[in-house]
Amino acid sequence: MVVIVLGVGGAVGYGVYRLHHVLDRIEKPNICGPHNIYCIAQTPNAPFNVLTIGSDSRAGLTGQVAAQTGASQVTGQRSDSVKIFHVDPRAGTISVLSIPRDTMVQLLPGEGLPSLSSSCSCNRINVNFDSGPGLLVRTIEANFGIPINHVVVVNFGGLIGSVNSLGGIWMDFPYPAKDLESGLNVPYAGCQLLNGTQALAVSRSRHFYYEQDGVWNYDGTSDFGRIDRQNQFLRALIDSAKAKYNPVTLLNFVSSLPQGISTDNWSTAELLGLALKFHSYDANAMATYTLPTYPTQVAGNDVLTVQQPDAQQMLVNVFGQVGAPGGLTEPSLPPPNENLEILPPPVVTTTTTTTTTAPPVTTTSVPHSATTTTAPVHTEPWYTFNPVACSPR
Repeated sequence: MVVIVLGVGGAVGYGVYRLHHVLDRIEKPNICGPHNIYCIAQTPNAPFNVLTIGSDSRAGLTGQVAAQTGASQVTGQRSDSVKIFHVDPRAGTISVLSIPRDTMVQLLPGEGLPSLSSSCSCNRINVNFDSGPGLLVRTIEANFGIPINHVVVVNFGGLIGSVNSLGGIWMDFPYPAKDLESGLNVPYAGCQLLNGTQALAVSRSRHFYYEQDGVWNYDGTSDFGRIDRQNQFLRALIDSAKAKYNPVTLLNFVSSLPQGISTDNWSTAELLGLALKFHSYDANAMATYTLPTYPTQVAGNDVLTVQQPDAQQMLVNVFGQVGAPGGLTEPSLPPPNENLEILPPPVVTTTTTTTTTAPPVTTTSVPHSATTTTAPVHTEPWYTFNPVACSPR
């Protein structure tokens, strides 16, 4: 978002001055380990990967927002959202791969994390974040062979602040929507302005309901539906930044970033160079993917196991062949399959299409005595009942 803002904003000289100070204030808690040893050095003007982690940390929240998000009951941090942005400066393209938080991965030895199975040292990917982002970086590189060049961590307060500093975002809800657990409550359909707290409720929603013809329907896709809503939130945030030409508004956005956001050592020169390249980027051109998985149970726990060869095909399509310049590396700890077997990833070649699997759909009781129905199965990239980025008339 800094890239987009700097690319479309005015007062460039003062903006650079402010950006220096912002980068100095953003927390850099050894995200990539001492001397950046866990992150791969980026080759100038070559494709690179940014791991973005949506943390469920409630640190710093107060008042109504703290109460709405259960700040007094929930401690620590987990990676509610794991997305890897593949940025190609030469082609001017951005692809986003989402890894569902319940995806089973092999755990790195010696880290002391609990395993869900006696047959392999495995657990959900999101347990790797409680010890800090560095372990999550290493786990992704070891399981999937995706080289990580940069890391950005955003907690609840960071998301709220970034949206509010831009004056909100616009999203079009095809139906009234709600989620009692995330605090989402949109009583009317249509393109509408959301503030930071409302945007957080959309991004957090895993128990999404929508009203169609007087009936409240439940989105049983859980994390898969949330991933789609988060991708739409990203598009709306980019659109909001691009629509702002007031230097004060844009600089307020940049100044809000240290609150609830941490990253590794990006340089001002790197960000400005990317801003010049992507200043006219169309958010609708952002390709989004979700790692293919199977739903299964391990020791009574609902988890997702990686679906092969579809998963490897998607990774190759997004990041490039194993061994290719800037492409995948050979994973040292491949994730377990549905039988919890540890097998090397299949050998695949680049194709022009990527397959996905429809997420599981379940039926559950609807709050407020609404009618219970089973939500239809929708595959990526669009769930027809989800909100999408829009422009005000």
